[in-house]
Amino acid sequence: MEIKQAEFIISAVKKNQYPNDNFKEIAFVGRSNVGKSSLINTIVNRRKLVKVSSSPGKTRLVNFFMINNEFYFVDLPGYGYAKVSKSEKDKWSKIIETYLVGRHQLKAIVLLVDSRHKPTNDDIMMYKWIEYYKYKILIVATKIDKISKNQLNKNLDIIRNSFGLKPDYKILTFSSLKKQGKEDLLNEIEHVVEGD
Repeated sequence: MEIKQAEFIISAVKKNQYPNDNFKEIAFVGRSNVGKSSLINTIVNRRKLVKVSSSPGKTRLVNFFMINNEFYFVDLPGYGYAKVSKSEKDKWSKIIETYLVGRHQLKAIVLLVDSRHKPTNDDIMMYKWIEYYKYKILIVATKIDKISKNQLNKNLDIIRNSFGLKPDYKILTFSSLKKQGKEDLLNEIEHVVEGD
């Protein structure tokens, strides 16, 4: 799949603000600072479509981007950022859950985890949430340029075990810096968009 067009449509908090045109949606979610904005910018070939911030936890809304005039990428708020209040965290999880409940346009969720670290409790909770709502999950280990290949393979096993995945479950890997893993991820997204 080649992404030729990507444009920001709307930032939403409530369901009645979401686009209502029945285009399929692929959502992206992950811990603050996992590289979500950079990943989306890399796969759409735009440096600043999604704002990249040096201070984590900037995405506090559900952001919709129209891709190729065919489907949406949906950027969900990052979770697990330590330096925000509990009420702020609760607000974010409410925003995410509001989006996840009964969203029939949502065809898959790309769950980003940092390849250098064991998934956090927040990552595991998010994985269980997505599973509970029965959405297709694509797990992407980010920042793979920052560790050796040997360490990456060990860490992928740790990620598999943390989520209780089968040994042959394919975790996608990604580096925004080196644009590694872009084709694999786009192929997976294409399958989802073209599937029923």
